[in-house]
Amino acid sequence: MDTDNVPPSGWGIGEELASPIAFYLDPASGAPVYRQLVQQVERALLLGYLRVGDQLPRIREVTAGLAVNPDTVQKAYRELETRGIAQGRRGRGTFVVAAPDLPNIKEIARLRQRLAGWIADAETVGLTEDMVAALFNAATRDHDWVPLRESVGDGKQARADGRGTA
Repeated sequence: MDTDNVPPSGWGIGEELASPIAFYLDPASGAPVYRQLVQQVERALLLGYLRVGDQLPRIREVTAGLAVNPDTVQKAYRELETRGIAQGRRGRGTFVVAAPDLPNIKEIARLRQRLAGWIADAETVGLTEDMVAALFNAATRDHDWVPLRESVGDGKQARADGRGTA
């Protein structure tokens, strides 16, 4: 995610603003392209790279930069609109209109700092970037993620992944 192309302050009304992020594709992820774009917007919001009011890259910029079909980018932007995160403005582009509810931002910063320390420790013992990524992915798979949500009507807790009650 490129955060270096943030527009300079003082741009006048009517001038085209650059988006604070640039999309990228990860062919190894296995996720469809539109889903990768949606996830990148969500992650950028979580990490503070994007804020309400920021413009997403224009569809023609994304298609040219990533060599993807414009329909794929449009599908991602429609998904963001459906989730209430973005809104298209005819002739102006697509803008972030809401950020997802986040836990305490200070707690996120603390966790990020701890994770950076963990990565530094892993490098100290000789793990490569690929090894660190594999270890992290294995740990997240091994962790019993049990996000709970209310089931409709019965008041029982159900797993968010739909695998029954917790």
